[in-house]
Amino acid sequence: MTLTRDVPLIPSQSALVFIDVQNFSAHRNGAEFKDLSEAEFQQKYGWYFDQLDTRVIPNMQAIQAACRTAGIEVMYTNIESLTLDGRDRSLDYKITGFLVPKGSWDGKVIDQIAPVGDEIVLPKSSSSVFVSTHIDYILRNLGVRQVVLAGLITDQCVESAIRDACDLGYLVTQVTDACLTYTPERHENSLRTIKGYCRQVTAAELVEELSRA
Repeated sequence: MTLTRDVPLIPSQSALVFIDVQNFSAHRNGAEFKDLSEAEFQQKYGWYFDQLDTRVIPNMQAIQAACRTAGIEVMYTNIESLTLDGRDRSLDYKITGFLVPKGSWDGKVIDQIAPVGDEIVLPKSSSSVFVSTHIDYILRNLGVRQVVLAGLITDQCVESAIRDACDLGYLVTQVTDACLTYTPERHENSLRTIKGYCRQVTAAELVEELSRA
């Protein structure tokens, strides 16, 4: 028997996890951007938001819809503290200055891919969802063996989740055009770097795969 990462999804054993697709990091008025002048915003984040609006969020919507139709669990993780003052944040987040208070608007999933029904949303206070939440426990309770990952930021929290999921024994699929970071160079470098840990597919390829499942 040949071991491989190139395994199509079995819907009953799969979950789609969106990483940090929230107002804080994906809305013009999010805390990361709201204090920037329009000139500063365009210079630093113009490309990023153009890609989000025209390509990445539509791809997220497509895979979300396809997974829901296929009966695949859809989950979300957001940067959000368990406290109002963020005292529970990781040291790294404190140094970086990330503060998304418990229950805040910044911590909400963006409207375009908002959870429906009882879809699971997990607040996290470190880069990897596998470090600062009990997602591993939840996935195992759900019978999940294959994890599909999409979201923000490709070369930070998405990469961290891919590595940890791989090391914990999950088969990981990264949807390459449903992830994004701040420059095309960083995005492409991340995809090359993380390729050894996961199967990489486009949103269109995943939707087609699920239509045949």
